[in-house]
Amino acid sequence: MAQGFTLWLTGLPGSGKTEIAIRVEESLLERGLDAERLDEGEIREQFLPGLGSEKEASEGLVRLLGHVCNLLTRNGAIAVASSVSPDQATRNEVRSQIGTFVEVYVKSSAVDASYEEPIQPEILIDGGSEDVEASTRTVLKTLEILGLIPKGAGSDYDEAEEEKITKRLKDLGYI
Repeated sequence: MAQGFTLWLTGLPGSGKTEIAIRVEESLLERGLDAERLDEGEIREQFLPGLGSEKEASEGLVRLLGHVCNLLTRNGAIAVASSVSPDQATRNEVRSQIGTFVEVYVKSSAVDASYEEPIQPEILIDGGSEDVEASTRTVLKTLEILGLIPKGAGSDYDEAEEEKITKRLKDLGYI
């Protein structure tokens, strides 16, 4: 069975995390990998439309999303989750329950909302200046460097950017 992991994209509403998640999932599927995308907004809209927006309801939704990611991960799939998940403690709780967890912080100043920035995300995307394709390449290259996915054929990734990603991961202690 292939090694599963969760790729957790977090950031303020409107930061671009859903668009990046869609493109990452497409790229993983094109590589023949078993990937499933889960979007907090879609889950709320389709299955929990009456769920309030108070802190407890939001944290419960993040925990539910984390539980589903855990099930996918432990069964060898790649879970690609996009969620505001504004509370650091709840994100840490979800991370601790899932075997291999890669946090992507899509940084943006799009909305004035209560949000605790991740302390040491494996991947940091500048949602205000990077386009979706560049952000997707950064995510995929980081997953390759971490050894979670095989190197893609014909990768057009810049060596300087690869060195930058490798240095960041080493500085954070991930590799």
